[in-house]
Order: sequence, then C-alpha cells, then structure tokens
Amino acid sequence: MPDRPVRTRIAPSPTGMMHIGTARTALFNWLYARHTGGKFLLRIEDTDRERSTEEAVQVIFEGLKWLGLEADDAPVFQFARAARHREAVDELLARGAAYRDYMTPEELEAERELARAEGRVVRSPWRDASPNDAPDRPFVVRLKAPQEGDTVIQDAVKGEVRFQNKSLDDLILLRTDGTPTYNLAVVVDDHDMGITHVIRGDDHLNNAARQTLIYQGLGWDVPVWAHLPLIHGPDGAKLSKRHGAQSVTDFEAMGYLPETMRNYLAKLGWGHGDDEIFSDEQAIAWFDIKDVVSAPARLDWAKLNHLNNHYIRQAEPVRLATLVENVLASRDWPLEAGDIAVIERTIPFVRDGAKTILELADAVVFALKRRPLELPEKAQAAMTEEMLGRLSRLREALGALPHWDVPDLEAAIRAFAEREGVGIGKFGPQLRAVLSGGAPAPDLAGTMVALTRQESLARLDDALSRSA
Repeated sequence: MPDRPVRTRIAPSPTGMMHIGTARTALFNWLYARHTGGKFLLRIEDTDRERSTEEAVQVIFEGLKWLGLEADDAPVFQFARAARHREAVDELLARGAAYRDYMTPEELEAERELARAEGRVVRSPWRDASPNDAPDRPFVVRLKAPQEGDTVIQDAVKGEVRFQNKSLDDLILLRTDGTPTYNLAVVVDDHDMGITHVIRGDDHLNNAARQTLIYQGLGWDVPVWAHLPLIHGPDGAKLSKRHGAQSVTDFEAMGYLPETMRNYLAKLGWGHGDDEIFSDEQAIAWFDIKDVVSAPARLDWAKLNHLNNHYIRQAEPVRLATLVENVLASRDWPLEAGDIAVIERTIPFVRDGAKTILELADAVVFALKRRPLELPEKAQAAMTEEMLGRLSRLREALGALPHWDVPDLEAAIRAFAEREGVGIGKFGPQLRAVLSGGAPAPDLAGTMVALTRQESLARLDDALSRSA
C-alpha cells in the first residue's frame, strides 16, 4: 500500500471514439484508485482543437458512464490551462532547463538532414547561445535535455527501462504561437492534480523518458509509471478495424453489458489465479498494478460471449427488457403499449441461450408477433385432418388446466401424448409453429407461459379455424 493516497488519472484523447484500449486503461486506473483508497481523476487532453469537438468529448463521457467508471472530481480540460503551462516554461527557462530556439524552418530542415546523415538527434545551435544574441524573430522553447548518461524509468509493469540521453532530442515545449505541447502540458497537469500514479498504454513509454526530464527540470517528484500492454486481436496483430469492434460504443451496440466488459477487460493483462468471473468488489480487493503482465493481451470472442451470457443470466429481467426494447426500436419493430411487459415476462425463458442483447432481442420476437400468425410453409403442409384433430383435442386439454405454469404444462403435454399413443414429436413441432409463427422459441411449456394462457389458446384457435 502506498504511503500517501493514490491519485490515478485517465486522460483519453478526443478522437471521435473511446477505444477499447482506453477503456481498459480507465478500468485499471479506477481499480487501482479504489484498491488503494485513492482518487480516480479524468482529464480531457483537448489541446488539438480540430479533433477536440464537443461531440468527441461527449463520446468519452458517455463511454465512461456506460462502463460505470465515474471520476471522483470534475473533469479537467487541458486547453483551459494553457496559461499555467506557459508559467511552467518560464520556470524552466529561469532554471536553465530550457532555451529559446530561433532556427528558421529552413535552418531546422537543414539540421534534420544533417542529423539523419550523422545518425543523431536534432540539436539546435541556440542550445548554448547567449540570450543577448537573440534575433527579433519567432522562436520555440525547447527542453535542454542531458546529452550524456541514461534516463531511467522505474516502471511498475515493465520494470527498469533505460533510455540513452544522446538519443533523446530537445523536445519542443512551446510552439512559435505560444501554445504548449502535449508532453509539457501533461507533466504540469499531473503535478498540479497531485497525480501519484500514471497508468497508461505502453505506446506512451517513450514519452515517459521525456516527461521525466521535464519533472526533473522543474524540481518536481516523478510519479510512478505503469505502462500497460496493448490489446491485440485473436490473430496476435494489433487490434484494428478488421478484427471488428474497436470502441466502447461498438461493444455496446453489439449487445454486451457493461459489467461484462469490466470483468473481461480486467482479465486482459491482469488476473487473480484461475478466477474468470468476479464482481467489481472482488476486482477492487484483488487488483494491484504490480500484478499486470507486460505481454500484449488478446481479445477472445468466445470467452467474451461466454462471460456476457453469464451476466445476462444474472441480470434483472426488467433491466434486460429495456435494453431489448431499445434494440427492437432501432430495428423499427412496431412496438405497442404493453410490449415491454411481454418482453420482461419472456426473458427468463430465453436468456440462457443468448450471448448478447441482440440475440436476446431475437429470442423474444415470437412473443411479440401479432395475431393471426402466418405459419411456415412446412408447418402449414403438416396440418392434415389427423393433425388438426389432435391439436383440437390438445387445445381442449390445455384449456381445462387449473394452473398455467411450466410444471403443469409439461405434465399435461406428456399425459396428452400418452392418451394419443404417440410421442410428443408427432405434434410438438406443429404446436411450436402455431405458437411462434416459425420464430425461434423456447421449450413448449416455457413458450406458453411466456405467451400467457389467453394468447396461447388464441393462437391455437386461429390455426384451427383457418385450417378447418
């Protein structure tokens, strides 16, 4: 346990979607903050004004809300803190840890070509020049990085990582228009927000070296770094469009539950023994950033579907009914007053076989069909006089039942088959077709309970009267 309260932060870039890797990063930050009694903070890194639209930022808020990951304080918007970032640059200049670079674009391009030819990083001739020699023209401010030795990162996931200082260029802190760059802004914001642990994707590992130098230049404590492995597709390649879903909204639209995603994402790079299914409370109690593995994790659709089926079976039918109703509405299904009650009543009989909410929506359609139902061609052809007589007698037996529940209906169907001297297979398929109109449906007793006595008998009556 740390000596002081941990303050982790998630800083998604507003790119128009919340990538599943960002969601996993947010989850790990949230879990670690909860585990250690710290705070989970949100910062919107919106210095790129073209990408940082209101809609893009809203996607981040909605994605975190859907996942159930609420920040402990109001979000911080990086762009609004530009004046504070410039103050930090002034301090770096005063400390001799930064310098003004007056190279023209043409001079910079010439230096880049020379640096490539000599196999080194770009070095400005203004690095050690006297301020008295400064010309009257635009300039950038660069970090005056050390040129010898190593910058060492103690990473909570990857262990010790060394960067040769000669390979680190003097990164730009302020552009010619006075706007701060990413690496400067995140250091200042993390310091001012009291961030103790920076937990993020390992595509930021190189930034950790540069940001460490900024911390050191300002005389600030360096936070604990923890760089998470990337998420790969099932084939081991970096997750991309060809693997299907990439963003949180993709998984929501495909019918996955947020508790499924929290459980599954927690397993991508971290685990607790052989436990595959665990609650948020258990994950919080068990999670420690030091237990995260450094190897990339692979998205496994079969495991995700299995997990989602588990949580669908655990969820309250009233909640699932609302989700199913939304799916059907998106398909322009003609929903009517009272349909939500039908959906809720049907869900317990069909959800065991549903891997997603989309499949659950498919499974309740039989109960929402409007009378009279159209029978499939095969079922209609099977409506011989003998079959009609048998279904008529079955309708009479069912109508006389004092209780309309699964045990009584199952017993009634078995008893009817014995009286008829046939197996249930001789009339069961036709009964199912009459009740469901050819749509997928659960077992016969479950179907009739979901439909209710009145609707089941009415569908039987429709089929018998139409075929008479």
